[in-house]
Amino acid sequence: MDIRDEVVLLAKRAKEASARLAVTTAEERNGALAAMAAALREHASEIVEANGGDMDAARAAGTSEALLDRLMLDEARVGAMADALDELRKLPDPLGVVSLESTLYNGIRLRRVSVPLGVVAMVYEARPNVTADAAGVCVKSGNACVLRGGSLAARSNEAIADILAAAAVGAGLPEGSICAITTTDRAATDMLMELHGLVDVLIPRGGAGLIRHCVEHAKVPVIETGTGNCHVYVHASADPAMARDIIMNAKCRRLGVCNAAETLLVDAVAAPSVLPPILGELLEAGITVHGDEMVCALARQAGLPVADGADEASPAVVPGGEADWETEYLGPHLAVRVVEGPDEAIAHVNRYGTKHSEAIVATDEAVIDTFLAAVDAAAVYANASTAFTDGGQFGLGAEIGISTQKIHARGPFAADALTSYKYVLRGDGQVRA
Repeated sequence: MDIRDEVVLLAKRAKEASARLAVTTAEERNGALAAMAAALREHASEIVEANGGDMDAARAAGTSEALLDRLMLDEARVGAMADALDELRKLPDPLGVVSLESTLYNGIRLRRVSVPLGVVAMVYEARPNVTADAAGVCVKSGNACVLRGGSLAARSNEAIADILAAAAVGAGLPEGSICAITTTDRAATDMLMELHGLVDVLIPRGGAGLIRHCVEHAKVPVIETGTGNCHVYVHASADPAMARDIIMNAKCRRLGVCNAAETLLVDAVAAPSVLPPILGELLEAGITVHGDEMVCALARQAGLPVADGADEASPAVVPGGEADWETEYLGPHLAVRVVEGPDEAIAHVNRYGTKHSEAIVATDEAVIDTFLAAVDAAAVYANASTAFTDGGQFGLGAEIGISTQKIHARGPFAADALTSYKYVLRGDGQVRA
């Protein structure tokens, strides 16, 4: 069987399963989620062993530490994947929700009811936990899924998908509810996104290149999960200690995640007092700062190391510019720029941000309100870290991605975002003149 035949066969199986999944009860789907969570815990050692093979291959290929962190699974992380499925099981059923109900002029009773999308294809890169999250969210919402993970996590993804698929079938869901493309040939991704009529929606999750490729070449609808060039803006009215805590958490909690801050903006009037302590703490944490002229000058005045170029072995403040404002580092780097007030900060965020997560630190309520209203992003924060942009943190359960588009789904989207609706009408023999 060639690659195209394999991809088409999996999609057909998923399509057949989706019709049966659409009429399952919440109890049946929640029972499957419980079985899937239990299976992950039972087979945790097998998953970690498979992941070890991926980690060895990734290290040998010179993969960055940030990507290795995304790739790595231990028993605790597998347990967290299982916990996420259990939390998902406890959430309300996203299907059968009536969003509109009325009686028409002719006596026909109308209801608008949430229904599954059908077959969800998910294309993603180095995070094997996405396999469990995507499968779980699709089961919860009554969708069949076709999963296409990246070659870096091939062993991990195959092990997780096989375990989850077997558990779902064992719990009574149809064969084909959870399908995974296991070939590492990149052609399989292009073939999957061409299957109009079999695949109802494609969700890419990964770097800018992957997302752009899917958006430009897919023949099926795409929900974009965007990159995260996220900002923290420190206004002149900000509490310095709060600003320091928020930027350190937003940047340093985990470097390789899409909700990590990549740029710090600081008001010029506050920069001389606020910036040096923050810069010092960032350097101590191993972060190379890419600063504009004023940032570099303030660093020199404070006796902090300033260099001509980045050297991750010896973090320093280095000159930054246009390329840095545009960059999602996903690593130990942070762009820092001094701005002349809220208008310039908002303009910078809207120009360089990726519409993911943006934060302001301030006590001036008028400025806060302006920032929250004017900044175009899926999540905007006042006096809190961007690290909270996460389905679990938002109370949505396991997420399938962070959407940076505006149509259908935006921000962390989970089971309810993988539904559409249909109009259900009941009459008493009415006919239209």
